[in-house]
Amino acid sequence: MKTAVTLVVVAAVVATITAQTHNPTPASSGQTKAPAPSKPSAPANVQTIATGLTGAWAVAFLPDGNFLVTQNAGTMRVVRPDGVVLGPVAGVPGVKAIGAQGLHDVVLDPDFARNRTLYFTYFAPPKGEAPGSWPVEFFYERVWTRPFTERRTMDLGTERVARARLSADNLKLENVEDLADGVERRIVIARDGTLLITGADRFRFYDSDLDGIENRDFTDNPDIRRNFTGRVLRINKDGSIPKDNPWLSRATVPAATFAHGLKDPEGATLNPQTGELWAIDHGPQGGDEINIIRAGKDYGWPEVTYGTQYDARQADGRKNVRVGKALTARADVEQPAYFWVPSIAPSGMMFYTGDLFPAWKGNLFIGAMLGQALVRLEIKGERVVSEERLLTERKARIREVRQGPDGAIYLLSGADLLKLTPK
Repeated sequence: MKTAVTLVVVAAVVATITAQTHNPTPASSGQTKAPAPSKPSAPANVQTIATGLTGAWAVAFLPDGNFLVTQNAGTMRVVRPDGVVLGPVAGVPGVKAIGAQGLHDVVLDPDFARNRTLYFTYFAPPKGEAPGSWPVEFFYERVWTRPFTERRTMDLGTERVARARLSADNLKLENVEDLADGVERRIVIARDGTLLITGADRFRFYDSDLDGIENRDFTDNPDIRRNFTGRVLRINKDGSIPKDNPWLSRATVPAATFAHGLKDPEGATLNPQTGELWAIDHGPQGGDEINIIRAGKDYGWPEVTYGTQYDARQADGRKNVRVGKALTARADVEQPAYFWVPSIAPSGMMFYTGDLFPAWKGNLFIGAMLGQALVRLEIKGERVVSEERLLTERKARIREVRQGPDGAIYLLSGADLLKLTPK
């Protein structure tokens, strides 16, 4: 029986549900199901740079031409352009890999060539617990089924963002320093030099569960959602709090909070035209979103969503059970710029600004795991005007998408590091 329950949980967590039949009405036209572009993209050349990168999550481009890759289980590795995989890099703090938690993003400081500073996110084990990889049920099924009062005594680990110095030989992290707790997904360096860090919903800390609950709202205490749903934190590079953060006047909201009401923001990037943060939100069953993140704004989870609870979680066999009070819009909640039903399980996100693919300049690219594609979106202002899915013939999950210094597009797909160039 334990094995059967675990398999159900894994199915729900990684969103391999295919019976998504609900068809929510968008709040505005053009918010979903954009048409295909008038001219399909020309085929691209796909080069496999390296293989064997199990659990690869993020990639950064070192000035010497090497790649720095994180792996969810807690290792960083240097990958040479010729495909040789080195490492692991020493000095990475202990990581607890469990469910969707682990070692995630890595971003180089803009002045990395001089200061060798980088930033990364990870899930730290509780005090006294050895780093390691745990079965998924220990973070999900064994948590959401417990009474809320019991959950509050559990120490499962801590989401963290840290900075460090990479040694000159790329083999060791030095001067590792934790900057903030509570977030562990993507890091984006804003135009003003602050760090914007996305973090997933921490359902274990409030009266909720993995994919939202039925017939519940938080109007009696909105700070619950501000503090524990998926958030974006904004901090300075030394971990201090910017003096213009939006919640400084409210003592019951952490000072680093920039925005809230997300579920699982696994992709984030700056819009090159506006400098604003755009973020992917990996929904429950359906309801994956693109959000434009603005100071002090609420993005709805788990009260407002286009998604439904996972079918696999319903012991009574119900399908497409709505989240909360089944709201898809509310006056005080920001609408997504775009959403997907059924789910594509998005992760990784970038605006293309290079010259190698001139036809793609200004387009938004998103990796799709369940959707097994590289999603290309043409953008006009804040609207998606067309959607195209590339590389579908590979039938492989895409976790990460980034533009390299050479203008090529680099992907982490399964355990492979790929490079896209024009044919």
